[in-house]
Amino acid sequence: MAPRVGVSGARIFGSLRVLRRIVFPVVLGIAGCAVLIALGTWQLRRLEWKDAILTEIDAKIAAVPVALPGAPDRARDIYLPVTVSGALGGEELHVLTSRKEEGPGYRVISVLTAGERRVMVDLGFVPEAAKDAGRIAEAVTVTGNLHWPDETDGWTPAPDAARGIWFARDVPAMAAALGTEEVLVVAREVAGADLGVMPWPIDTAGIANDHRQYAITWFSLAAVWAAMAGLLAWRAVQPAQGGMV
Repeated sequence: MAPRVGVSGARIFGSLRVLRRIVFPVVLGIAGCAVLIALGTWQLRRLEWKDAILTEIDAKIAAVPVALPGAPDRARDIYLPVTVSGALGGEELHVLTSRKEEGPGYRVISVLTAGERRVMVDLGFVPEAAKDAGRIAEAVTVTGNLHWPDETDGWTPAPDAARGIWFARDVPAMAAALGTEEVLVVAREVAGADLGVMPWPIDTAGIANDHRQYAITWFSLAAVWAAMAGLLAWRAVQPAQGGMV
């Protein structure tokens, strides 16, 4: 009987040794997966939040246009659909940009005189060759959306004042340069004149919404983490099992 007790003790000791060897990778795997899955779940909640915001913005953009408010407020009136009529006198700024289908060109920011008011209108896109074409009209009606784009940062070059070329739409700065209200209407449609400009209306396509990709990344990392922890636990067991044979 003594040899049997010895063998049993050795087996118990071996099992405890195996258990100690796999505790660390198992705990590490569970903790890491928990953190990564929590991050992925948080991104899914952020995705729901962002989708709701984009749906709200889409609905506001597509609403029935109203008359241009007397004193538009950025917080309240951003994306508000408006209709405004007036004259284009040819005062313009040009924002360097490009369109996938058209190549490099400019957004045309023009002064619209509506009675006693002077506001800016983003007429849309023109190719480089059409930058300096005259866009003058005595009576046009612009339907579009109010916008205050957030396009400038510390890396944005200063405007080339001599040539009227800008590198981002900066409503306060452009309004100061043109002597207008700090109001920009991004045209969806311009009626009353053929200006040779392709409207580039507002939509939500340019608003970043990468939360789905972030969630997939975190969940993928959780799967990789679990696989690596499992491999580490398997390798930790092998020497102990080999020693018992």
